[in-house]
Amino acid sequence: MQKNIIYEDEVILAVYKPAGIATQTARLGQQDMVSELKNYLAKKPAYQGKKEPYLGVVHRLDQPVSGVLVFAKTKQAAAELSRQITSGKMHKYYYAVAYGRPDIQQGRLEDYLYKDAKTNLSLIAEEGFPNAQKAVLEYKLVKSLMVLEENAEPEEISLIEIKLITGRHHQIRVQMSHKGMPLLGDNKYGNDQSRSLSYEIKCRNVALCAYKLEFFHPVFKKKITFERLPEGEVFTPFFTKNFYDP
Repeated sequence: MQKNIIYEDEVILAVYKPAGIATQTARLGQQDMVSELKNYLAKKPAYQGKKEPYLGVVHRLDQPVSGVLVFAKTKQAAAELSRQITSGKMHKYYYAVAYGRPDIQQGRLEDYLYKDAKTNLSLIAEEGFPNAQKAVLEYKLVKSLMVLEENAEPEEISLIEIKLITGRHHQIRVQMSHKGMPLLGDNKYGNDQSRSLSYEIKCRNVALCAYKLEFFHPVFKKKITFERLPEGEVFTPFFTKNFYDP
């Protein structure tokens, strides 16, 4: 777990969550970030002989999604970070690999999402639909590549940068799919083509990474940024030596 720690001080702990690990879970025997980090903290001299370390969860990432998370080590820091999320002062940026290429290279998506508790799926709904919440994100095409598979037609995939404006359940996955840009590795919201290609290239987790997080330190009030490039083979072709070459 220590290798995934990006930054730590007396009040916050920033980490990189690998895909496939839950942020927090109540399931016995299942690994999650909160339990691992509490175990890490409990071994430090400052916590020896004391009760279980405090670790405040202020935001989460879906289990199949990777990326940067910040946790609070005090209740005061947790309250301040939560306030920044509510007021829009914490900014979250993602990289996603989508099937195809967006028709418009840069845009803003605004939809209303309804979470179906029975299926744990979020659905696009009309404005005014009971319990539907407004969902907003901004996206920008970074680069598109062709996937060449033996005995198959070439297929295009795209690396897209996303700035999350609101934080709804499965928001990016739902909105991107609805816009015709389903994410690779997403069996819940993908289409037949994206699922088939994901299977062929062995993309087992959602190709989505929260690669950058910006906020103000809860004590020092200075703006800080944590950034980590995504791991996983599906992202690798986009971040090679010649990535920025025209």
